[in-house]
Amino acid sequence: MRISRRPRPLGQPAAVTIGSFDGLHLGHQRLIEALNEAAHSRGLASTVVTFEPQPREFFDPKGAPARLAALNDKVRRLGAMGVDQLVVLSFNSALRAMSAADFVQHVLIDGLNARWVQVGDDFRFGNDRRGDVDFLRQYDFEVQQLESQRLGDDRVSSTAIRTSLAEGHLQEAAELLGEPYTLSGRVVHGRKLGRTIGVPTANILLNHPKLATNGVFAVRTRVGDRWLPGVANLGPKPTVGDERNWLEVHLFDADLDLYGQRLDVQLWQRLRGIERFDSLDALKNQIQADIQAARAWFDTNEVNG
Repeated sequence: MRISRRPRPLGQPAAVTIGSFDGLHLGHQRLIEALNEAAHSRGLASTVVTFEPQPREFFDPKGAPARLAALNDKVRRLGAMGVDQLVVLSFNSALRAMSAADFVQHVLIDGLNARWVQVGDDFRFGNDRRGDVDFLRQYDFEVQQLESQRLGDDRVSSTAIRTSLAEGHLQEAAELLGEPYTLSGRVVHGRKLGRTIGVPTANILLNHPKLATNGVFAVRTRVGDRWLPGVANLGPKPTVGDERNWLEVHLFDADLDLYGQRLDVQLWQRLRGIERFDSLDALKNQIQADIQAARAWFDTNEVNG
């Protein structure tokens, strides 16, 4: 998959879909499947156009919702889905000021030579908010609108997933995502406090200023081609005065050198919230209780995938 920061033709005309694609949930996956099918049947390059930062983060940095996934995760998953090209447009003042007509001309026509364009039923673009499926249909390319995906009576959306995660309903979130909620990152050196109390952890410093959920979880972590069970703390570390967002993973019955490795961590069950402890002994006792709770959960629940 080619990745670019500006729209450029890939040597052939493009089939294009546009959106934020936060979390790449079932609705997004359906969009990508339709994109790839249209591209392959027409001899076009399947192209996803997305934005960084996401538009709501640009307009209201403090009030924007938590991201479900980082850009790196989106890149890797879109590549795995078979997309030919990802265009990551910088959402800045210039893009904010661009009209819907200018966006179509500069990005879709001049930049990508689009012959087929697909958007979701709730997508709008342009500083005048005129950009929708009816607006696109006045141009000389095919336009497809894909209706929202539904599970039962519920619309699949990033907002619904955030709500499920915030309420601790991980199974609901997994159903909307099509897989367990997963966080990824590279293992870095931490304070090594866990090792001193007999609970070594793989520490990932998250760039997310806001998290969709936090607390202590029963998790599975991909190490190479294996998924290993464990327990993880997600969020700040108030006991040691660290307000940054960390993902600290303790793998059961494994003592591996994971520094520098990129891990994928699936959240399966929330065990408790973030707490501040008065002493390291109290923290140590709670960690042991968390380990036992996570082991007990895995002993009584079948985990696949």
